[in-house]
This record gives sequence, C-alpha cells and structure tokens, in this order.
Amino acid sequence: MSVPIDTIDENGITMPTFDAVLSYFQDQFRNIYGQDVYLGNDSQDGQWVGIIATAHYDSCAARVAAYNAFSPATAQGGGLSSVVKINGIARAVPTNSTVDLTIVGQAGTTITNGIASDGVNRWLLPASVVVPGGGSITVTATAQNAGAITALSGTVTTITTPTLGWQSVTNAQAATAGAPVESDAALRRRQATSTMIPSLTVLEGIVGAIANLAGVTRYAPYENDTDSTDGNGVPSHSIALVVEGGDAAAIAGVIAQKKAPGTGTYGTTTETVTDAYGIPHVIEFFRPTVKRVKVSIALTALAGYTTGIGNSIKASVAAYNTALAIGGDVYLHRIYTPANLGGAADSLTYNITAIQIAFDGDSLGTADLVTAFNEAAFSDVADVTLVVT
Repeated sequence: MSVPIDTIDENGITMPTFDAVLSYFQDQFRNIYGQDVYLGNDSQDGQWVGIIATAHYDSCAARVAAYNAFSPATAQGGGLSSVVKINGIARAVPTNSTVDLTIVGQAGTTITNGIASDGVNRWLLPASVVVPGGGSITVTATAQNAGAITALSGTVTTITTPTLGWQSVTNAQAATAGAPVESDAALRRRQATSTMIPSLTVLEGIVGAIANLAGVTRYAPYENDTDSTDGNGVPSHSIALVVEGGDAAAIAGVIAQKKAPGTGTYGTTTETVTDAYGIPHVIEFFRPTVKRVKVSIALTALAGYTTGIGNSIKASVAAYNTALAIGGDVYLHRIYTPANLGGAADSLTYNITAIQIAFDGDSLGTADLVTAFNEAAFSDVADVTLVVT
C-alpha cells in the first residue's frame, strides 16, 4: 500500500482524507506488531498512531495551502496580499469617509487647508482650492477622523476656517462612509477587475482603473453606443460612470485619460481635466444617490437567544444591504439569508416570522425596493429593527 500524500496533476492539487491516512498507518503498525493488535481510540497504541496520522495529514494540508497561495483565487490573508501585487494592486487599508463639497466664492479666491463642518464632524478640503471664474467648484473633502463617518446631503454647510472670498459650502450628496481593512473576498473581486486595466475594451479599462483608485468602494459603468438617448438618460455615444468613494478629480482624470476620442461623458458631478497639450476637457460622472433602507424583522426567540445574537442579525442585514451593487434592487426574500446569519449555529436560537422593508421615509411593507441606475442601497445597524417575542 503506497503512502497517501498530496498529488499535483492536470486538475490541480489534491490531498488524501484523514481516514485514508489513519488507515495506512494502522495497517503499517499491524504489519510490524501483528494483525491482532488493538488500535482503538481508547488504547495507547491507537492514540500514538493517531498522533502520527494527524501530523502527516497536517503536513499534506500545509503543502496544499502553500500551493494555493500562488493563485489569487485561492490564496488567503498575507499570501493573497502578496500575490495580487502582480496586478499592480494592494490590499486596501482602512479609509476615511469622503464627501463632495460645492464651494462658492469670489473668482480667484484661494482656500488653503480649508475645513468645513456638519456641526459634528470636520471635513478637510484639499490643501489648496482655487475658485474658478464661474464662482463655484466641486472638491472632495476627507473626514478628519478615520472610520464610517456619515453626513446626510445638505448638512456640511459650516465654514470652519473662514477665508476672504469663500462665501458658502454645501454637499449635494451624502458622504461616502470610510471602509475597513479590505476582506479577502473583496480583494479577490478587485483583482479580477484589475486585469481589465490593459484590456482591448475601453470601458473595461476605465472600470479597472477606477476600481484601483484609493477610497473607491462601489462603481457601475454604462455605455450608450446608439444614436439616441437611452432609458437611463445617457446621451448617444456617451458613457456614464457611477462611482462611490474616491477623489472626484482622480476619477475624472482616469476617465479623461482612458476614454475613446470623441466619446461624451454624462453625470451630475463635473470636473475639468487639462490634457498634456493644455486643452481643458469637461468630464462628467455620477456619485450614487444613497437610498437608506429600513428593515423590520419579527422573530421568535428560542433557547439560547441573546441580545448579542440580535446585534449580529442587525449587523449582518445592514452589511448585506450596503454591499449591494449600484443600481441593485433590494429583494425582500434575499434578506432572509443574512437575517439567518448565513445558517450559522446562532441562527438555531430564533425563528424569523416576518420581514418588512422600505426606503427611509416610506411605510414598511413586503414589496421589493427598486433602485435607479445611479442609486445605491445603504443601511447601518440603526436602520434594522428587531421585534422579538
């Protein structure tokens, strides 16, 4: 009988089961000490053979892990962080929240290290902002503190560092919350997208480059190559990018650099990009309109249920809604999966009897929630309510 070991063939790497390994070492032990030797788990000899079998099995598993660490599809943790460097990307570190601010002031006014506030949090403008001839400019401000700092639309209205000529500030869209350390699953998705940067399809190349910008969390591309405006309102022969997070100027720079000549851009956020020949180009794209989703979950508590488990339910549902793609609809019955914690052991401590959802400001109900192409669902823990009986 050959030693059961991991093998590599055209199908990749495979390893033996623990039962096969244990059976092999038991057979070898009996060949030495006799076929009548007792090797049950309650015997000293059986336990010794089990220790040897476990060591061999763990050695096989370690080699399989090392083999898998060379592929971004199967690598984990530090190994994944290392292997994605071949695509010119790195695991995203925790980021600060960002918000697009409309600065209004006298033409030519220079704002140095400006700070705006929503009354609670301070938002740092770029180091130097010059108000153009039109009297207004949109810039991306960064939260002073790291983490998921939020600010509703129209709330960042206080000028914390008064500057002569700076008249007002406001945010048309809600802030984009900062992100935690990038998970393995998210990094794998971004690695797959990053391979499109040098692609032959222009739109894929734009998407791949935008996905690799710091702070970008969600994005959705739309292209209208027809001779008429499409159903989303995208003009003919134009592209529309909806991008959550990231610096507005950097996003516009990528679009200007990679879009095909003569292709128009469409969106509500406007940036002017000057090319290598000194020619200014107006680039438009969308920031997603955040649609806050309220969720009410009715459940019956069973043996072992605790408030800690309830908090896990809230966090799971909130994370699910926030991870939906831009333009992705919120389907009621799909919320049952995160509400049941993906089938984890804690889900056995309660039984969900009903779920209702609604956009913030609407009445709760059981209808699916439809989002527009430039809208994004969002929930935090406070948006999820549990009714426990």
